[in-house]
Amino acid sequence: MGIVTPGFQGRARSADEKLPPGQYLVEDFPVLSAGPTPRVRLENWRFTVTTETGQKHEWTWADLKALPSETPTVDIHCVTRWSKFGTRWRGVSLDTLLADVDTAADYVMAESHGGYTTNLPLEDLLDGQAWIAYEFEGEDLPAEHGGPARLLVPHLYFWKSAKWVKGLRLMLDDDLGFWEAAGYHSYGDPWREQRYQGD
Repeated sequence: MGIVTPGFQGRARSADEKLPPGQYLVEDFPVLSAGPTPRVRLENWRFTVTTETGQKHEWTWADLKALPSETPTVDIHCVTRWSKFGTRWRGVSLDTLLADVDTAADYVMAESHGGYTTNLPLEDLLDGQAWIAYEFEGEDLPAEHGGPARLLVPHLYFWKSAKWVKGLRLMLDDDLGFWEAAGYHSYGDPWREQRYQGD
């Protein structure tokens, strides 16, 4: 992986009760990435869910766009301390994508083009909590923000919403993703300030 984009710090925290502790509000959408931005052609795009037994469920871009979509409006919170309120997305719920997947797994490793990974409990992707998002604010999701599609898990710090997502690997036991192996918290709840291991 390449050089990490520098973070942000030193801003005063708002008294807004929607803002998690240690965060400050932004109006723009900062671009933070580990390494270069992958460029994925839609005709080559695939999203694959691999179960703990090795069974694969795969969708092409056309398959994904043919599924029922949702338009969540959510607040997002980056571990570098910025938060953005009321972001509008369009995508496919993970409830839809995982509906016919038979698994005993409790954990997931999200895998992205460019080699990025992040681990999550499976339960955090279900019950209307997560999407494969392909539009932002009514436009196709830009590549610098994870387009053509990214994982969107807004109740966790935004590094868990993997950009350029290409699949989910279902796991019986938890494992560490890219930032988690570098010392970030394995779960990443912004309301509990779970930024780093031990928080």
